[in-house]
Amino acid sequence: MELDSIITGDKKVLDLIQLAKTVAQSKATVLIQGESGTGKELLAQLIHQNSTRSSRAFVAINCAAIPENLLESELFGYERGAFTGAVNSKAGKFEFANSGTILLDEISEMDIRLQAKLLRVIQECEVDRIGGRKPIPVDVRIIATTNRNLAECVKAGTFREDLYYRLNVVNLTLPALRDRIGDVKLLAEHFLKTQCEQDKRPLVSMSEGAASLLGAHIWPGNVRELEHAIERAMITCQEAMISERDIQIERYDTQTSRSIVASQVQGWVPGRTLDDIERTVILEALNYHQGNRTHTAKALGISIRTLRNKLADYRGLGIRV
Repeated sequence: MELDSIITGDKKVLDLIQLAKTVAQSKATVLIQGESGTGKELLAQLIHQNSTRSSRAFVAINCAAIPENLLESELFGYERGAFTGAVNSKAGKFEFANSGTILLDEISEMDIRLQAKLLRVIQECEVDRIGGRKPIPVDVRIIATTNRNLAECVKAGTFREDLYYRLNVVNLTLPALRDRIGDVKLLAEHFLKTQCEQDKRPLVSMSEGAASLLGAHIWPGNVRELEHAIERAMITCQEAMISERDIQIERYDTQTSRSIVASQVQGWVPGRTLDDIERTVILEALNYHQGNRTHTAKALGISIRTLRNKLADYRGLGIRV
């Protein structure tokens, strides 16, 4: 997708974009919610580009992709000698984003201890490097995204209530693609045009059958899934028009997934521990979802961070995942 254009004809999304542009003129912290693949980072970039900070840095960090023991140093930096291996001082992402914008993607996966340190950054406008002797002032616009319900995370005790209210000054929620189904064809045509330009090939059109197939899908992976579907179709298509046979869509359904995963566990037998059963369920789910951790975690009803930690444990046991 292009930075300066969120492709949509949906009134709810258009109204959301207009609100985002209005919010961009303020210094308010923004919380963007929505399922994976709906375009949360794109909306965050749009806010930055329409703000007075647009000429300064836009720094994004995925809180779920970095192990919690490394995330603190990535965010806040460290001084030389702060820990084994810290041979030089290093600035954190907040310092790199000074006078600009920082995007904290998947904020719900941040360890609760780090949440306390983030809260202090927001309140005091300064960061403490690991091993640092004095705080470093920063002027950073914070945008946080999540595909989870943060209010529910607060109730569950996995997210600080005070931080939630600090982040939730302005709340923007992107609708799922299945709730803006009129955008499917519009987006598909945009991705077709973009892919043709990248591949330096003549423009490819789409048959009515292919368009109907796309329109009937529920798109659990949202816009990102649609983009990948079009990319795959372009690879297999040998004609000037994409047909139904070129559309390969993963038949994904959370309830069906849970049923299939559960069917792989035959119950307890002597010598089989609860950890064994849990490991079987997780690995079968991961296999069913073709290695997609987001879909696997969603199907199992656990967080991305929990899934990542489980897989790390399995690798430590010599299990290939």
